[in-house]
Amino acid sequence: MAKAIHSMIRVLDEQRSLGFYEKAFGLMVAERLAFEGFTLVYLSNAESEFELELTINHARQEPYAIGDGYGHLALSVDDLDAEHARLESLGLNPTPLKELMLEGRPPARFFFVQDPDGYKIEVLQRGGRYK
Repeated sequence: MAKAIHSMIRVLDEQRSLGFYEKAFGLMVAERLAFEGFTLVYLSNAESEFELELTINHARQEPYAIGDGYGHLALSVDDLDAEHARLESLGLNPTPLKELMLEGRPPARFFFVQDPDGYKIEVLQRGGRYK
């Protein structure tokens, strides 16, 4: 059986991205691998073994075009309202809270926040299928 272990995004400014992911989600550097021409930085926290891999191409000067194929990274939290307020207080501009309804029940409460490179991160209330 396969196990999901990480998702990778390309970022322009390593320090700016590290600061955002630590401040927003408590993700810390698990490992940093510096190669000639690029660096891979793996971020994680105690909540999950799943990691976010940041790829920094050393010669890159222009922001990446995310395009129309990228969706989002999703994280779950115990208290969505408190997390929304916390991110708002940090000046990270989360979108308004939303609730999806399906057959008269709310399967998901969530909001989005964007990282410094424009990647969307969905933050969901933990529960049901969103563990």
